[in-house]
Amino acid sequence: MPAGYQELFLEKGASFSTSITLDDIYGVPYDLTNMEVKSQIRKSYYSSNTTAEFTVSIPQAIDGVIILILDSATTSNIAPGRYVYDVIIKDSSNSVTRVLEGIVNVIPQVTEF
Repeated sequence: MPAGYQELFLEKGASFSTSITLDDIYGVPYDLTNMEVKSQIRKSYYSSNTTAEFTVSIPQAIDGVIILILDSATTSNIAPGRYVYDVIIKDSSNSVTRVLEGIVNVIPQVTEF
């Protein structure tokens, strides 16, 4: 299955979360039961350094729902700009599949506490 594409926008210094539903080409939800999910942000596809790693929540595994989360302390440490990210899943046989990819736009913060 080819990876889907979604552009994300996050504000520097603010908490971020987004809910993503994974489904196949027929709209059938992807069952994430017993799957591991991981997602990272990097400056480029070729960067060896991770800019940030999303905390991943799977509230509805049977319905293919995952939530990507970054807290405000993490986003405060990301310089404004464009980055890349992807979401990979690993099943019980250790097969790894990239299911989502895209651009992360980090918007500068104006007001600070």
